[in-house]
Amino acid sequence: MCTVCGCHDGPTIDGKAQAHGHDHSHSHGHSHSHSHDHSHDHHHYGHGAAGVSVPGLSQTRLIEIETGILSKNDAYATANRRVLTALECFAVNLVSSPGSGKTTLLCKTIEALGTQPLAVIEGDQQTSNDALRIRATGARAVQVNTGKGCHLDGHMVGHAMDDLRLARESLLFIENVGNLVCPAAFDLGEDAKVAILSVTEGEDKPLKYPDMFTAAKLAILNKIDLAPYCDADLHAYEANLKRVNPDITILRVSARTGEGMDAWLAWLRAGLAAKARP
Repeated sequence: MCTVCGCHDGPTIDGKAQAHGHDHSHSHGHSHSHSHDHSHDHHHYGHGAAGVSVPGLSQTRLIEIETGILSKNDAYATANRRVLTALECFAVNLVSSPGSGKTTLLCKTIEALGTQPLAVIEGDQQTSNDALRIRATGARAVQVNTGKGCHLDGHMVGHAMDDLRLARESLLFIENVGNLVCPAAFDLGEDAKVAILSVTEGEDKPLKYPDMFTAAKLAILNKIDLAPYCDADLHAYEANLKRVNPDITILRVSARTGEGMDAWLAWLRAGLAAKARP
């Protein structure tokens, strides 16, 4: 276990444990000869420059450890990004707290996209429930179970991409573990983080978890059909999002009624078109 987060080793992809210290000759350039330093303890907040206090470790040493972990992750993310660019694939990292409606939105999105080539990487601590829901739409999906881990990392996503064998000019949806803290720090090689925020969560959620919304290019204000029933102030949500990230794009969406879906689909298609080689 490391000092960056509370994750342990032992992720599985579609129920198969991922061996450590192996050396795969992957087409996407992942040389996975290492032990997983992403097994770490996410106490991001604490005393001192490192933002966490661990008995027996100085603040300088804690910063060195965290920097090393993120540096290794960034190397895997860069390899993923290189593959996605070569295939002209557009990848989005869907991040949110649990219960925001990520999977429902994703199922509706897949159905609306019709024949558009796409694939899904599902991240959860346990169960393959969400991957089964995605596969029921006809889409290809790989389930990554992180065990006690609280986020996906670049290494896990690289393995999943190998299993998916992505088609050229396809969309890749990465549904991260429900968590508004840890996934903000881990690049997966995606083109954009998309933060999904349900109107039932409270208008101050962006202020409480600013790192995630700062890292996101797009925020989807989801379940807007429920706004009248929970006294949600949509303008306050948007003002707080812009307060932490003035450049963020915001879409109001209801996966249940379909409101706002056209704008979301247009955003995805524009991203895919931008990846096409001239």
